[in-house]
Amino acid sequence: MLWFRSSKSFFYLLLREEKERAVAPKQSRPFSAHEQTALTRTAEPATGPGPLLTAVAFVVSTQGLKKMPLARSLSMTSLNGLLQCEDEDLPVEDLLLFEISWEVTNKVGGIYTVIQTKAKTTADEWGENYFLIGPYFEQNVKTQVEFSEPPNPAVKKAMDAMKSQGCQVFFGRWLIEGSPYVLLFDIGSAAWNLDKWKGGFWEVSNIGIPFHDREANDAVIFGSLTAWFLKELSCQFDDKPNIIAHFHEWQAGVGLILSRSQKLPVATIFTTHATLLGRYLCAASIDFYNNLDQFDIDKEAGERQIYHRYCMERASVHCAHVFTTVSQITATEAEHMLKKCPDVVTPNGLNIKKFSAMHEFQNLHSMYKARIQEFIRGHFYGHLDFDLDKTLFFFIAGRYEFSNKGADMFLEALSRLNFLLRVHKTDVTVIVFFIMPAKTNNFNVETLKGQAVRKQLWDTAQSVKEKFGRKLYNALLKGEIPDLNKILDRDDISIMKRAIFSTQRHSLPPVTTHNMIDDSNDPILNTIRRIGLFNNRTDRVKVILHPEFLSSTSPLLPLDYEEFVRGCHLGVFPSYYEPWGYTPAECTVMGIPSVTTNLSGFGCFMQEHVADPEAYGIYIVDRRFRSPDESCNQLTQFLYGFCQQNRRQRIIQRNRTERLSDLLDWKYLGRYYMHARHLALSRTFPDKFEMEPSAPPKTEGFRYPRPSSVPPSPSASQHSSPHHSEAEDDDEDERYDEDEEAERDRQNIKSPFSLGALPQGKKKQHGEYRN
Repeated sequence: MLWFRSSKSFFYLLLREEKERAVAPKQSRPFSAHEQTALTRTAEPATGPGPLLTAVAFVVSTQGLKKMPLARSLSMTSLNGLLQCEDEDLPVEDLLLFEISWEVTNKVGGIYTVIQTKAKTTADEWGENYFLIGPYFEQNVKTQVEFSEPPNPAVKKAMDAMKSQGCQVFFGRWLIEGSPYVLLFDIGSAAWNLDKWKGGFWEVSNIGIPFHDREANDAVIFGSLTAWFLKELSCQFDDKPNIIAHFHEWQAGVGLILSRSQKLPVATIFTTHATLLGRYLCAASIDFYNNLDQFDIDKEAGERQIYHRYCMERASVHCAHVFTTVSQITATEAEHMLKKCPDVVTPNGLNIKKFSAMHEFQNLHSMYKARIQEFIRGHFYGHLDFDLDKTLFFFIAGRYEFSNKGADMFLEALSRLNFLLRVHKTDVTVIVFFIMPAKTNNFNVETLKGQAVRKQLWDTAQSVKEKFGRKLYNALLKGEIPDLNKILDRDDISIMKRAIFSTQRHSLPPVTTHNMIDDSNDPILNTIRRIGLFNNRTDRVKVILHPEFLSSTSPLLPLDYEEFVRGCHLGVFPSYYEPWGYTPAECTVMGIPSVTTNLSGFGCFMQEHVADPEAYGIYIVDRRFRSPDESCNQLTQFLYGFCQQNRRQRIIQRNRTERLSDLLDWKYLGRYYMHARHLALSRTFPDKFEMEPSAPPKTEGFRYPRPSSVPPSPSASQHSSPHHSEAEDDDEDERYDEDEEAERDRQNIKSPFSLGALPQGKKKQHGEYRN
């Protein structure tokens, strides 16, 4: 739980700072004693230690580990910060690549998005030699997989060997972009082997799996089947092809551990997308990042009864030939939680589809914004005393992790933003959506009524308009100017009066669209009650909690998530724990500005690769080197500054944001996975594959320059944001040429994407940070 100052002194201080247009500089120093006190979080009382199992044999000692500063890694230095390794260096025709994950065709979390979006790029590179391995779930397979026979005879023979022993194995194509081959194991058909496989796993690793942990038991079955398949496959090859197996997360890690214990000739890679213990600790509101070197890892894992899962994850990390993670902030976390520094950082990407014309995605924004406005007309009927053309839509989306996702800080910042907008008597209204799934009973009756009233008013208006138009048309045909006092009869007036009376309501517009099951204990609703954002007429910030995933078939807000994002103005994700952050990345590729933090992988990535992120619509809140209250102030300033932009400035900023999508394309970021595979092969088969580092690059690497088409922000705006200026009004066309600026950035991004060696230099001291 974050605690903020509640006295009015904050508001006067913020007003004074806003008038002076002074933005506090980012800190690049260790915390003072006062700041440490302000940032310290206390852990919830432990309920008692869990089962302390025998330590895994593969795990190294935890003693003597030095605290790791946020130093640059291979991939985070720049997009050319890797060893020289081009596509043609790997003879893919002599290799087989398998990616193993519990989320292949099985959507559970963000790993599904990683694998699904990366599949096309990998399939284009590897062709028929690329396979995905996952669990078989009939409800998923029915709509996602087209069954077929394996084209590779060795794969077919390995499957047949497993089928002959009573295991059900399915093969086909995953119906996504790239149509990769998938190999799916039916966990249930092999469950009778569970006790035997758990015993074998204990003999290999000294990790015991409790009988009551179904997820861990399923991981043992899945991993044992994977290792069995790889053994059957590798036995058929004497020399070629060589096999690469890439395992994602601890659920797939058992297969890696068993493969290594059996000394299979397989090059292994393990990727952690978020450490198990890190997620648990952050969920307990602990000051995680400032105490990374002080945690008793075994004790913390045991108290949370995940010690066996932690050992599975840690053993996988130390068994793999190559260990990777998705961001620099997670690399720091992994070195302390898992006691190993990643070999490569592999940022997550997306499949980018460019429009033929720049204005097309702006047209989509206008179209979907209009549909959101229709929902707002119904939700706020009777209180629609604000101008929808001057209304901004903000949103936060993701798992319902109140503190980890930054919903606590966002709500506090909204309270302060509401105060600023009211004090300055601005005509801008902000409507904020919380798209965070929670347990609900059904739709809120008042919300459904609002949409019904809106539809009724629309039908009434259309009926009167049609009658009015017919009378006007007939009068004009006769060459007469109709008497406007007579063109509407008494019945029409009565209909319109009834329509007006139907919009009267005796309650405030609801802050949630659904009936929450545990309303009194819901953290978002409790915070709304505390800060008093109840959608009053005088509030300039209004809140709507939508505790379900968006769907185009919804009777309330009939939009898919992508359509909804395109219709909003700003995505706000002030996360405390976010190993990567797909939500702000998705906003970026759709041309929607977003707020992130320097504790998210996406935020760190953008700080490294964009000289002035704010100018490109990426607002990065400093949650590492500032106290919670200072971070909240900074977030409030970002939001208030965004509200001050005019329509033209927002259009310019969206154009810039959309151009950053090139940085997130798998066509570029996929090369980090190429590098990891090459590194794994060179370590597994050193006589066949070599990696010779090239000379260090002469520069630190590519960074998007600050846009030159718009001058530095005037005194009436925040630094680095494209705010309104008189110079822009006087000579708009000459000051801003969209095509010219876009071409300049395209040229900047083409040449620097060559792979080079990591420059050698001393590490930064703890507490230092480069912006």
